[in-house]
Amino acid sequence: MYFGIIQVVSKEVRNMANIKSQIKRIQTNEKARLRNSAVKSEIRTAAKKVKLAVVAGKADEAEAALRATVRLIDKSVTKGVQHKNKAARQKSTLANLVNEMKK
Repeated sequence: MYFGIIQVVSKEVRNMANIKSQIKRIQTNEKARLRNSAVKSEIRTAAKKVKLAVVAGKADEAEAALRATVRLIDKSVTKGVQHKNKAARQKSTLANLVNEMKK
């Protein structure tokens, strides 16, 4: 969709800014929003794989999925997608699931 001199990827824009720098800011915010939502979705999918492996009782598969998920979570923190405390909470929760299954 084109609105004046800006192309909006997915959301409809009602009040378009007249200032050039603000138009650029709107574009970069939209790109970041889409990228962030994709990263968050990827993390949720990876966490789901860990939980499914735990429920199935597959310890090796759960540990491998946990390592992959922790890597994604850590990367999201360095990219600024989510807060470090939220990441720590997610990693701890998943690690506890896997450790409980081992007992």
